[in-house]
Amino acid sequence: MTTTPTRPRPATEAQIMNGPTEKAWSQTVYDVARLLGWRAYRVLNSRGSTPGVPDLMLLRGHRLVFAELKTERGKPTTAQREWLAELGAVDGVESYLWRPSDWDDVTEVLR
Repeated sequence: MTTTPTRPRPATEAQIMNGPTEKAWSQTVYDVARLLGWRAYRVLNSRGSTPGVPDLMLLRGHRLVFAELKTERGKPTTAQREWLAELGAVDGVESYLWRPSDWDDVTEVLR
């Protein structure tokens, strides 16, 4: 039995307007960080984890970065905002909320 390869479905208007999914966005930032020499830890499934812990932890040299990754329309929870604020108050720790529209800022931080 042979199968006919299927073509990928074109993106819907809503997908184009909303940008990538949070999963795809997270994977993109993770991949770029690894390519630029960062040690990276990414939360793949937060179910059962402490609420609000950022999605991504990056370490390179003397820099420690935590990032919460959201779609353009995604809203951080109160717990996520609190974690980012408290982490950002620690000397030497950087914390960010990144959306796809922040790409230039993301790449600047990672370089």
